[in-house]
Amino acid sequence: MSVKTENITIEDLLNRVATYDDNPEDQKLIRNAYDYAYRKHFSQKRITGDDYITHPLNVAWILTDVNADGKAIAAALLHDTIEDSDSTYEEINNLFGEEVAKIVDGVTKINRLNFTTDSEQMAANQRKILVGLSTDVRVLIVKLADRLHNMRTLYVLSEAKQKRKAKETLEILTPVAHRLGMYKLKSELEDLSLRYLNPDAYYEIVEKLNLKKTERDEAVGKMLDEVSNLLTEHNIPHEIKGRSKSIYSIYNKMSKGKKFEDIYDILALRVFVNTEQECYLALGLIHSKYKPVPKRFKDYIAMPKTNLYQSLHTTVFGIDGQLFEIQIRTYEMDKIAEYGIASHWSYKENKSPNSKDIMEQKLEIFRSIIELNEDAKTPEEFISNVKKDLLFNDSIYVYTPKGDVIELPKGSTCVDFAYRVHSEVGDKMVGAIVNDSIVPFDYILKTGDIIKVNTSKLSKGPNKDWLNFVATSQAKNKIRAFYTKREKDENLTRGIDIFEKALHKRNLPIQETIDEYLNTILENFKLKDLDDLYIALGQGKYTIASIMHIINKKDNPATKLLKKTPEPKKPIIKNDILVEGMNEIKVSLSGCCKPIPGDNIIGYITKGSGITVHRSSCKNIIDLDERLINVKWNDGLTKKFPTDILIYTTPNDNLLDIITKASSNNIVIDSVTTITKSEFRIYSLTILVENTIALEKFFRELYNLSFVDKVERQIN
Repeated sequence: MSVKTENITIEDLLNRVATYDDNPEDQKLIRNAYDYAYRKHFSQKRITGDDYITHPLNVAWILTDVNADGKAIAAALLHDTIEDSDSTYEEINNLFGEEVAKIVDGVTKINRLNFTTDSEQMAANQRKILVGLSTDVRVLIVKLADRLHNMRTLYVLSEAKQKRKAKETLEILTPVAHRLGMYKLKSELEDLSLRYLNPDAYYEIVEKLNLKKTERDEAVGKMLDEVSNLLTEHNIPHEIKGRSKSIYSIYNKMSKGKKFEDIYDILALRVFVNTEQECYLALGLIHSKYKPVPKRFKDYIAMPKTNLYQSLHTTVFGIDGQLFEIQIRTYEMDKIAEYGIASHWSYKENKSPNSKDIMEQKLEIFRSIIELNEDAKTPEEFISNVKKDLLFNDSIYVYTPKGDVIELPKGSTCVDFAYRVHSEVGDKMVGAIVNDSIVPFDYILKTGDIIKVNTSKLSKGPNKDWLNFVATSQAKNKIRAFYTKREKDENLTRGIDIFEKALHKRNLPIQETIDEYLNTILENFKLKDLDDLYIALGQGKYTIASIMHIINKKDNPATKLLKKTPEPKKPIIKNDILVEGMNEIKVSLSGCCKPIPGDNIIGYITKGSGITVHRSSCKNIIDLDERLINVKWNDGLTKKFPTDILIYTTPNDNLLDIITKASSNNIVIDSVTTITKSEFRIYSLTILVENTIALEKFFRELYNLSFVDKVERQIN
């Protein structure tokens, strides 16, 4: 990290950006952002006594280490304008564009007036940054650079503020930087945090490192020369550097009971080569000359970490029997290891075409942050969930059958794994196989396990008992959410039944009663909508008697409804289906043949349930004469109706092409079931479509697909 903190000018910054980005538009954007920030911060001073503009300049300077794009640099210069001046989001958006404005907004602290405690405000700001990160990583990059410069000048604050800032940095920001592979920045933040949180331990380690620095440097120098000569002899182009261990990492190991003298990688080398093959060749040569320490070899090239870190790690008995940790990697791997996701972040056309894909992979672990954000009731709960699930220190690395790496907290089970893959995988889970053996749901996973989750569409959902052993709050939240929804759905169904039966008993028309009295009922009960009313009835929170009391009030007499005499053969136009001579009867579409507008239809009078409408060709009513009644579709319907179709294809089909055809025809696919035969495949689809005209057009387009043999409507 560049540590230039004094006398940085806008010219210095522009010249440094120009070393990797000479786009005139970016240079202009950065210049304009500086001029704007300079005006807004003109009279402001930092606690250090420096002009305030020195801070955003230093933040922008730090970002040049990771070759940040013009918009990120501009956002760094502007990052305090909304918080510390009269600037607004709208003004930043108008002057510098939406991308820059969103980054600035993501870094801007939430107003203190909205909270009652400092901890509540801190949690809300942390939540805002992390959620912003999940959509644009530059929010996090700017925030980390901002915090790094503030940590470098933390000495000017009171001890209490020093510890609070250092604690937040260590608990939230450095773990996130670690998950994104930004090790260089992470290490400096950790060391600075330890300096203020535990100065005694910090300076004790510094003293021990300085005490034997000469001896250590001499040993590292000799080992470096020997390894370099070895690789040169075998014609492997390379570069070797001595590697210093961060103070915080040494502190961490000593906290776990290790003695300073027993920390292997205090003596360390890092070998750089050009290709992955040369990494393994170098490793073989080093192991042929120096005896490796058992169980100290790690291949992160074949099995990268979830943040895409790649390197070979080995510990060997080197010069004079001293232990050396040696890391071997390519120059590209080192760039990723040092700067992580920032090494791939690019909006430029001239950068690697897969840069965005790599970035998305790195961000994948943070997608669940959004889910946690949705489930958490308070900012504090959200941060607690994030710390537990995403920022944990003790991790395990397990694999899908395809070899994808999944990182989980230590103690996680097969169920935790299933929910980390996808919430639907967890909900439909019926079993698990680990390393080719069937295991129970509560099986504790360990690093290296390969897990296959068995799912079934017939599954009734997760078992409540799983809550007793799952380790991640993500899994717990999803299980609870499933049962909350199920209970809600059951109460909704129960409430509808109670309501409709009560109105039927009193000869009150359902829809007209709802139309005339719903708002009054909702207002009295302080409910949002009709579904809330049904759920409350299903829960037993309110009774039909209380609803009828509202309806029967003097100013809203229900008798009005009873006195209304329906005009014969005049249908109620609000219904999808019109029944001659009846305008107050419940009408529903049959689930066996699922008619849609354009189909010839007939009604069947069902005792106690109104009229069920079938396609005229439906086998379930074709032999019936009694209780049939003429019905017709209401004109001008624009809504979509469900119906079932079968698509017969050859084995070389492509489901994505079918989905694409549906989407282009404004048809919604509600569900897909696949039936595979030896010579063909059948897709059973439930789709939502406006009418038979739209359906026939969809069929014609399906027949244009080379692998489609036949398409037909289905009657269950």
